Amino acid sequence: MQFIVHEHPVGRGATNYIARADLGPFGLDGRVEQLWLTALNDGSYEVACIPFFTYGLGLGDTVLLNENDYVGEVVGTSWHRVLRILITPDLPSADLEKAVAEVKAEIVAAGLLSEWSGDRFAAVDVPPGDEPSKLFAVTETTVTAGVAFWEWADAMPLASTP
Repeated sequence: MQFIVHEHPVGRGATNYIARADLGPFGLDGRVEQLWLTALNDGSYEVACIPFFTYGLGLGDTVLLNENDYVGEVVGTSWHRVLRILITPDLPSADLEKAVAEVKAEIVAAGLLSEWSGDRFAAVDVPPGDEPSKLFAVTETTVTAGVAFWEWADAMPLASTP
């Protein structure tokens, strides 16, 4: 089993809980994402990271865990969306650095939170009501140039887990 981890979760706290999300239902068999959660007083948990690969979850959503410590269901939504950006792997080093720098600069300029998995995959938190038009413009430019791909994490609902 391969674990996808969050090195620097945006909601990291002194008492976070780590649970798992099975990525098999999303075409990533044998992979599990470790999600950072904050325990709430009613037995539910709030998502404290920006999911890289788990569909149907966003920062601040409220979830329940199953008996195996997998995220079982979403019981409350924060209405945060996750914009995922993948810089293509076959770029020359200088082009990769330029594309990543442009995306990072626009994320910062828009005042958005993000987490990176490796040097070319970003998960960006888009709070309700935010319209980061410059980030979208940079993303569109990189996609049109064949340098990147993007998607919304809410393109599919959270799948049932083991």
